[in-house]
Amino acid sequence: MINDYKKYDLFGKTMLQRIVVKSPFRYEFPVNDQACFLYVREGDFQYRSEDVQIDIPTNYSLFLNCIHSGKEIEHSRAEGQCEVVIVTFHADILKKIYDKELPLLLQRSSKVSKQSSGRTNNDFLIQKYIEGLLFYFENPSLVNEDILVLKLKEIILLLSQTQDASTIQIILSQLFSPVTYTFRQVIEANLFTQASVEELAEQTNLSLSSFKREFKKLYNDSPHNYIKTKKLEKAAELLLVSNERITDIAFDCGFNDLANFTKSFSEKYHSTPTHFRLNQNTK
Repeated sequence: MINDYKKYDLFGKTMLQRIVVKSPFRYEFPVNDQACFLYVREGDFQYRSEDVQIDIPTNYSLFLNCIHSGKEIEHSRAEGQCEVVIVTFHADILKKIYDKELPLLLQRSSKVSKQSSGRTNNDFLIQKYIEGLLFYFENPSLVNEDILVLKLKEIILLLSQTQDASTIQIILSQLFSPVTYTFRQVIEANLFTQASVEELAEQTNLSLSSFKREFKKLYNDSPHNYIKTKKLEKAAELLLVSNERITDIAFDCGFNDLANFTKSFSEKYHSTPTHFRLNQNTK
């Protein structure tokens, strides 16, 4: 259960998030083709992907390249809550704010590794940085583009000075390195875009018929139905945890037509988006 959720966008993309969830929980954070830094300020959570499980306790963090790994955290304990602060790194934004040269942490590592996640033990300066972010979450009127750029550069600098800097560099530098994506990675990266099934097939270097067969084999569903379901599930979650306009939520989830979104949402949840938000928030 989500008790509190706040976020700030930089140049139109999510940069900072703060989420408080009550156990037991399973939360999929809304990022696709970025890297992110998840800091546990209270409680703990488990991160799982196909081949790894990592426990993240209080004052530790998880660093992920989300195109190569899962985007879900969970906790099965019956009681307690977890507070997580998330900083998201977008390759295009980093290139924009470092217009001359990327800092060393973002440049390709000399180590050859496919590592896409890692737990870090944060030092005193990182903890103080997180406390500073909480001040801005509590005082949104003070937040502007310049502040967000400054905080993004600050966390890059601090991470480069931690004992886990080499691991973080491997993960972050993948944002700027050519990679070969697996079938699942292509699908996960495009779940909330407006890419057509034909375009997804092209990205996987398969014919449309071969793409549909492979998709059915992996997901036991058709591409159209699976992707639409995931979009609607994300929209339902955003309706509950954010105050964004329904039109913006529809667009963020990959719908380019509000009428089509409303119709699809009503068919799945037997309620319009507006009534769904009102009914859930009054419970």
